[in-house]
Amino acid sequence: MSGPVKKAADVAFKASKTIDWEGMAKLIVSDEARKEFSALRRAFDDVNSQLQTKFSQEPEPIDWEYYRKGIGSRIVDMYKEAYESVEIPKFVDTVTPQYKPRFDALLVELKEAEKKSLKESERIEKEIAEVQELKKKISTMTADEYFEKHPELKKKFDDEIRNDYWGY
Repeated sequence: MSGPVKKAADVAFKASKTIDWEGMAKLIVSDEARKEFSALRRAFDDVNSQLQTKFSQEPEPIDWEYYRKGIGSRIVDMYKEAYESVEIPKFVDTVTPQYKPRFDALLVELKEAEKKSLKESERIEKEIAEVQELKKKISTMTADEYFEKHPELKKKFDDEIRNDYWGY
């Protein structure tokens, strides 16, 4: 296997070991996102499989003596010389250095968004609990008990009454 292809195959193999697919799958909420995620995982596994099998094999060396016996040494030497003069260019990765800082910045942004999302989720959970509690008590609750929990509404109503504003 040539150097760059082997390196790419090794990186992909190591990446497949470090990716927590199950952990990420647990975070997905919608059905459409699950479909996208499974498609991404299949594509990753396909590429990784190809890198590990197709590109990890060294080509078999050519048995020039076999062809010399059957065809003749003059033409085989000409082909051998042409074959050996072919230079396969080495892969130079110019894309990764260009996009790695952007990717790292996106990861930082993702972590911040995750923190904000968790805080918002906690706030919403508390609000849901309050609404459920209010729903249970609403049939027996007095206005004073409600205003005790929501003093801003009591102030608003008192101001409206004081200013003789009755909503019409």
